[in-house]
Amino acid sequence: MSLMNWTQAELARLRDQNLLRDRREVHPLPAGKCVVSGRTFVNFASNDYLGLAGDPRLADAAVAAMKESGTGARASPLVTGRTSWHVQLEQALAEFKQSESAILFPTGFAANLGTVAALVGPEDVVFCDRLNHASLIDGCRLSRATFRVYPHRDVAALERELRKAGHYRRRLIVTDSLFSMDGDHAPLHELNELASTWDAMLLVDEAHATGVFGTRGTGLLEQQNVHSDRIIPVGTLSKGLGGQGGFVTGPQSLIDWLWNSARTQIFSTALSIPACAAAITAISIVRSEPERRVRLLQISERVRLELSEQGWTIPAESQGPVIPIVIGAAETTMQLAKQLEEQGILAGAIRPPTVPKGTSRLRISLSAAHSDEDVSALITTLNELRRRFPL
Repeated sequence: MSLMNWTQAELARLRDQNLLRDRREVHPLPAGKCVVSGRTFVNFASNDYLGLAGDPRLADAAVAAMKESGTGARASPLVTGRTSWHVQLEQALAEFKQSESAILFPTGFAANLGTVAALVGPEDVVFCDRLNHASLIDGCRLSRATFRVYPHRDVAALERELRKAGHYRRRLIVTDSLFSMDGDHAPLHELNELASTWDAMLLVDEAHATGVFGTRGTGLLEQQNVHSDRIIPVGTLSKGLGGQGGFVTGPQSLIDWLWNSARTQIFSTALSIPACAAAITAISIVRSEPERRVRLLQISERVRLELSEQGWTIPAESQGPVIPIVIGAAETTMQLAKQLEEQGILAGAIRPPTVPKGTSRLRISLSAAHSDEDVSALITTLNELRRRFPL
């Protein structure tokens, strides 16, 4: 008997519950499209919010850097992996976020995981929104700090927990700014006030907001005008900026501490050189072409309004390019996703454990690259499905 026979039974269980994830090969195309199994789809499942992942300027920058310096960084950042490309990207991010300094990580997941664990430990306490991204939750667990989970966006419940936490050495609140499954925003003003009142740090993951919100496109902290030396902003290069990697910005002392203590960057080979070059170009485009995020937010509001009028269940607090259509049952969600695919539309079918049981959903992710015609086709197709699937 094979030692791995148990996996077959577990996979069958997931299949029976409509929770099995299949692997498929996707070929990206311009204008928010892709090819899967030989068929072309309009891709409403990606996180390429500004349409930069296929921008030839990013590709040209990556190729030029690769021809000059090769592909890999050849070592971890602390050994010999921090090249001139990494230094340029750090400087570009610090200037973009109007911070003193920046530090890079191989992924956004690594940025959250390593940063949380570097800020708090067994003598400390960390407070985590229930619907935070898995990377934040795992970072809280890895830190070995006392772990307190508060109900989603419930600042009153968080304050009750903070009142009881005076005896800990350090206190850390962690939150997404834009929650990727519900599309709603963290109450950043209130969280910042609580952090100040109860002497806590506030880590804000701007992964889905970077490039999308704010006059300069830096995220929801900028848009909501929330500033404090207690805030640790985390971001990713792999969504709105169209590349790959993660980063933290802040005062030099914070960056120096992470350089010396964040294990996910100390013990990882540094971000690839082409990825650095592409990200530098992406930041420049975000700053010089605000019309991309203006269009993105305009079509987001159009889709959200029209789908709500059709009778789909969309969280009232949802804002921006992530539009969840809450269905409930995983089986029905998969049926709807299949119907959309038959009409040439690819949408995310999100099921437990990614979201709580009974809240399976279609997640529509919009991009500035989507044409008006493709957006209209999405709205029309969903309207037809709404009539056929009474929910």
